[in-house]
Amino acid sequence: MAADRRGKAETLALRRRLISDSCRLFFPEDPIKIVRGQGQYLYDEQGAEYLDCINNVAHVGHCHPLVVQAAHGQNQVLNTNSRYLHDNIVDYAQRLAETLPEKLCVFYFLNSGSEANDLALRLARQYTEHWDVVVLDHAYHGHLSSLIDISPYKFRDLDGQKEWVHVAPLPDTYRGLYREDHPDPAGAYASEVKRVVNSVQEKGRKIAAFFVESLPSVAGQIILPAGYFPEVAEHVRRAGGLFIADEIQVGFGRVGKHFWAFQLQGEDFVPDIVTMGKSIGNGHPVACVATTQAVARAFEATGVEYFNTFKKKKSGPQETPSRLPLCDTGPPARTPAGPGGGRGPKLRGAWRGQPCRRSQFGGSPVSCAVGLAVLDVLAKEQLQAHAASVGSVLMGLLGQQKAKHPIIGDVRGVGLFIGVDLIKDTATRTPATEEANYVVSRLKENYILLSTDGPGRNVLKFKPPMCFSVDNARHVVAKMDTILTDMEEKVRSCETLRLRP
Repeated sequence: MAADRRGKAETLALRRRLISDSCRLFFPEDPIKIVRGQGQYLYDEQGAEYLDCINNVAHVGHCHPLVVQAAHGQNQVLNTNSRYLHDNIVDYAQRLAETLPEKLCVFYFLNSGSEANDLALRLARQYTEHWDVVVLDHAYHGHLSSLIDISPYKFRDLDGQKEWVHVAPLPDTYRGLYREDHPDPAGAYASEVKRVVNSVQEKGRKIAAFFVESLPSVAGQIILPAGYFPEVAEHVRRAGGLFIADEIQVGFGRVGKHFWAFQLQGEDFVPDIVTMGKSIGNGHPVACVATTQAVARAFEATGVEYFNTFKKKKSGPQETPSRLPLCDTGPPARTPAGPGGGRGPKLRGAWRGQPCRRSQFGGSPVSCAVGLAVLDVLAKEQLQAHAASVGSVLMGLLGQQKAKHPIIGDVRGVGLFIGVDLIKDTATRTPATEEANYVVSRLKENYILLSTDGPGRNVLKFKPPMCFSVDNARHVVAKMDTILTDMEEKVRSCETLRLRP
């Protein structure tokens, strides 16, 4: 706690000296020094209270006492790796299994969402013996090298697109190829994926996976058209690939209607792999991959140990993903197809006779105790239903603002995952980037923390802790109304922020 007594200026000077500039701060011109959190609020060194509208990591609220108690209690007894027999990992896996479709019954526990997505990619390549990956434009799946390669949001500013990565159009019905007036946007965008898959096959390459955020976040809080996933899965599975749903930003009840965002695509739709992170531990470093018995068996066939796996036992024969060629023991341990369709490089030592890869603290007793506590809080405080209720109110209030302020081009969202798209004009829907930054800055002055996302950095994103209330929603929207009204009185148009002469 000694750091709390250090002045903000000294802390900032130390950070600038010791921490890389690539680790960016919110509000770099005037950063906030946060020393405490509680529920949906953060507090600076002066005791000022900020309403947190963006921290989806603190899923059930900052420093929730039950989560803190669970971590502290287990830390006092035991924290070690998962190679020892312990109840917490099996209890946690069983609780997660109860929230998922029955086919998703094997779990791997890890430390971060990036680690989970990296493992999902390895699982898909091992199972299919293919190499290539299809992703959506503007997607972001993590900061590991393997994930930057499949994240257009990142790789376009770095090394560029690898030949084994194939980008399909983002199903954005507001400013994408097929918009809100299209009679079947789900089918149209799914056909674009089919076109990409066909193009890949014509080049003699093979698809390992379609990797997708269940609701694209950094792309601008995109709500995918219903029915898109099942159609895409059909095209991808027919090509021998797997469907991977990245739930790291939006899982665990955030969408309100369902526990998982992929369930918005239909009750019968089941991905082959689901990845989890961020909200799963309420800030504690824990993540998870859930998959089918068939995919897990193929990984096991390599002879490589991944020591934090848990299988949910089921009676009767195991079901397998539809439209996938399977065998009882999984495919033989051969090197997957690499670039150009030939046998590719070995996957980071994941083969017979080589050292095993381990997530040292994934699935530890403490991590699983924290995960169980998060599930307990979600159930006890009915936060999924709360997200649906409060999100509906917030969407309604923001819709009223859209009718009042022409700069708001679109309000989209579900539960407590909402985006407000600011535009310069209604005809071109040009992103109002400077205006969005101005609104965020003014909200900060009013002790409200919001940020922007999307390719144009013009989408105000709402992903607050799940305890965010109706009163919070009304307060934020009232402040937004004041700021937008003031801005409209002072600026010549939505094209600039220049003051009137």
